[in-house]
Amino acid sequence: MTGTSRTVAVVGGGMLGMTLAWRLRQQGHAVTIFEAAPRPGGLASAWRLGDVTWDRFYHVILMSDLHMRGLLEELGLADRLLWRTTKTGFYTDGQLYSMSDTIEFLRFPPLRLVDKLRLGGTIFYASKIRDPGPLESVPVADWLRRLSGDRTFEKIWLPLLRAKLGDNYRHASAAFIWTTIARMYAARRSGLKKEMFGYVEGGYATVLDRFERKLREAGVEMVCDARVAEVRPDAKGVRVALQGATRTFDGAALTVPSPVVRRLVPDLGPTDTRRLDRTEYQGIACASLLLDRPLADYYVTNITEDWVPFTAVIEMTALVDRETFGGRSLVYLPRYLTQEDPFWSEDDDAIRERFLSAIERMYPHFHRNQVQAFEVARARHVLALPTLGYSTDTCPYTETTVPGVWVANSSQIVNGTLNNNETVALANQKAEALARLLARR
Repeated sequence: MTGTSRTVAVVGGGMLGMTLAWRLRQQGHAVTIFEAAPRPGGLASAWRLGDVTWDRFYHVILMSDLHMRGLLEELGLADRLLWRTTKTGFYTDGQLYSMSDTIEFLRFPPLRLVDKLRLGGTIFYASKIRDPGPLESVPVADWLRRLSGDRTFEKIWLPLLRAKLGDNYRHASAAFIWTTIARMYAARRSGLKKEMFGYVEGGYATVLDRFERKLREAGVEMVCDARVAEVRPDAKGVRVALQGATRTFDGAALTVPSPVVRRLVPDLGPTDTRRLDRTEYQGIACASLLLDRPLADYYVTNITEDWVPFTAVIEMTALVDRETFGGRSLVYLPRYLTQEDPFWSEDDDAIRERFLSAIERMYPHFHRNQVQAFEVARARHVLALPTLGYSTDTCPYTETTVPGVWVANSSQIVNGTLNNNETVALANQKAEALARLLARR
C-alpha cells in the first residue's frame, strides 16, 4: 500500500463490482466487496440445470467486445474463448424463417420489397450515426415509423420493441434501437462479415471462478452472504452497516440498481433522489430448458407473434458444442417485464405450462418428453430504460451529495446496450473517476 491508498467498500459483487474492485486494487487501494448472494457474479452467475452447470441468463461475446476480451486476457482466459458463426431465425405469421444473410432477407415473405429496402436503409443509416445524443430527444416509435414506414414498423419493429420493453417502449428514445444496431455492426466490422459469436469454455462459471481467485490473490476482501442494510457518512468516513456488524471506509461505491441505492443511502440529497427515482427498470423472467435434441439451428429466433409468452428463443447449443451438455441442447426462453407486469406473480409450474405449450405450437416436432430439465430465473432490475433525455435528466451522477458515497451502476451505461462488455467498460471508466475522488479524501 502507498501513502495515498484508501479503504473502499464496493457494494455489489456482480461483474461491475468485481471489475471495479480489480481496478481500484490495481491503483493501490484496500478494497472490500460486499455481496448479498452466496457467490459473486450477479446477472452473470451460473447455476445447476439438471446435471449441467451453466449461465443463469444467456450471454454472448462479440468480436467487437474489446473491453471484455481485454479482461479475459488479464485473467489468463483468452485461450479459452471460442468462436463460431451463428444463424438468426424469425418467427412470424406462424412460420419460422431464416434471416442469416442478405439473400434470406430479400426472400423474407412477410415484407414487400419496398418494406425490405426501407428496413435495410434504416439499419444502414443507424449504423452510420456517430453521435446518438440527438436521438435521445426522439421517441423510438416515431423515429422508426419515419424511416421504415408504418407497415415495417407494425410488422417488425413494434413486436420487437414490445418484446424487450413491453408498453414501456412508448417512453423509450430512438437511442435504444441505435445502441443495438451499433453493437452488431461493430461486431461485423471487427471480424468477418458474419455473425461471429464467442463464449468461454465452461461459460461464465469459468470466468467468475478465475476472477474471484485473482481478486483474493490480489488482496481484495470478498464478503459474500453479506446483505448491506445502510450506507451513511460518519466522522471517520463512510459507515457500511450489515446485519450485526458495521465497517467504516474512506469511501463506498454502490454498484447495485438505483432503487437499491435509494434505499441504502437515506442521506441522499434531492438532486440524487430525483435522478434515482426517475430511472425505470425492465426485469426478466428467463426459463432454461435442457432438451434431448435441438429445436432449430438458430442462436436467436426473434418473435413477432403476440400470443407467444416469451420474447425470443435462444438456443445456446447453436453456439456452444452440444457435447458440453452431454449431447443435449440448452435453450433459453426470456420474457422481459415492466415492474408492474402481473407475470411476476406466476409460479414456475404456471410458466412451464405456458412456455411448453407455446414451444409445441411453434415447433411441431417438439414433445414434452424431450425436456430433461426446466428452471426459471428472475431478476427485477436488469435494464434501465433509455427514456427521453436520459443522459441529461435521469442518469445518476457518480459523486453523490453524501461525501464519500459514489454510484457506479448499470443505469449509467448511456448509449450502449446492457451486456458484460459494456459493464466492464463502465467499471474501467468509473475506476478512473474514483481515483480522482479518492485522491481528495
